[in-house]
Amino acid sequence: MGWLFSHRSRRELIAALIQTDDTVHYQHVTLAHALRGNVLWSVVQSTPKDPAKVARTVIHCTLMQGSGGSWGYKAMDESVHPYYYSCPKGYLTMAPEVCSEWREKVLAHHQHRYLQRGLIKEGDR
Repeated sequence: MGWLFSHRSRRELIAALIQTDDTVHYQHVTLAHALRGNVLWSVVQSTPKDPAKVARTVIHCTLMQGSGGSWGYKAMDESVHPYYYSCPKGYLTMAPEVCSEWREKVLAHHQHRYLQRGLIKEGDR
């Protein structure tokens, strides 16, 4: 999927991306969100309006970029193994696992950051 651009500011784009979206078939509610640079991480619960269907909770990775006074985004979720790993660790417990390889790399990313900041020592792993 490509990028979608609008004439919004970065702040307006973020607000639009995390707002509750009520469609004909689903209601999408952002349970949590965090910014890591121009990457918006969110946990979104999609509840079907058909009671025979089951709600889903998914981790989203949304890349954002400014160009010519407009801001655009590219939305992905865990299922496509986005090659970004700064997702907050707590989000991994909020949604069922879809891509174990991606989750392992998210955990490795955080482990590496803790080592760099001296919060844990090499032998403590």
